[in-house]
Amino acid sequence: MKKSIRIQQYIALLSVVLFLAKITAWYLTGSVTVLTDALESIVNMVAGFLGLFSITLAAKPRDPNHPYGHGKAEFLSSAVEGTLITIAGFLIIYEAIEHLIVPHELERLDIGLLIVVGCGGINFLAGKFAGRQGEKLNSMVLVSAGRHLVTDAYSAAAIIIGLIVLLLTHNKFLWLDSVVALCFACIIVITGYRVIRKSISGIMDETDMTRLQEVIDVLQKNRLRQWVDIHHLRVLNHSGKMHVDAHLTVPRYYQISDTDTEIKKLDKLIKTHFGEQVEVFVQIEGCSDTQCSFCAVEKCPIRKHDFQHQQQWVLENIWKESRHGKVSEV
Repeated sequence: MKKSIRIQQYIALLSVVLFLAKITAWYLTGSVTVLTDALESIVNMVAGFLGLFSITLAAKPRDPNHPYGHGKAEFLSSAVEGTLITIAGFLIIYEAIEHLIVPHELERLDIGLLIVVGCGGINFLAGKFAGRQGEKLNSMVLVSAGRHLVTDAYSAAAIIIGLIVLLLTHNKFLWLDSVVALCFACIIVITGYRVIRKSISGIMDETDMTRLQEVIDVLQKNRLRQWVDIHHLRVLNHSGKMHVDAHLTVPRYYQISDTDTEIKKLDKLIKTHFGEQVEVFVQIEGCSDTQCSFCAVEKCPIRKHDFQHQQQWVLENIWKESRHGKVSEV
């Protein structure tokens, strides 16, 4: 988490420098396209410092009021960032249409072009780095910041093309400035929507289907005979941690010490594959007679039915709350 905070600090400081550079470029050129890029940088600054606040808050250890930690602060920050991105996109659309109706001459495009190229390159490199680190550290704030910066860089490419055309044609196609700005704005609005959508999914504890499937594959491949069944499996990711909940069915004649051993085995298995930043919560249940047909325990003293085949743990059945096999009174 300390690494995530340090990276976010660099992103926040970088956003201030790039904003000042883009405002200078707009002042020199008077281009609405460059102005839209500068407005986007305001969002970058706000999002950068808001992200720094949330990621610092998320790093705080859990307490009695927040037993699962403060990780969801990242999702709230990302949602605000997505909203700001979207608002900036619509503001740009308004400015572009206004300048399309009443165009004006642009000045000092050569200097403005150099500034935009430099800012775009820096944004691209910083965005790619932040995105990779965000995926590695499982940080929603860094992932959102990375996507935002990379999108800004792609948009800058369109701005650069438009400015080059205007520079070479000596402002002959002034309408192009507004058209490029409109295209830029559409990209920003789409990016904002995607950031908001992912943030809401995190706030609502939407399942990461890819990670859930990975956990299922690990359990299925490494299952032990005494693990009669696993169901009600839930996997959540936030604040650099993965939370795994499951109900584990074991032979009902097991003693408390035996069940504790199985919980530790399951915990070790998951952490071996997914790292120590995993919290595993396991509820133990005793088996029922109707589960004998898929129980692989050898020499079971209470078996009522012959073993046929193990129950395959797949996405379609392992997440369900009820155990596999009809439960009977024991």
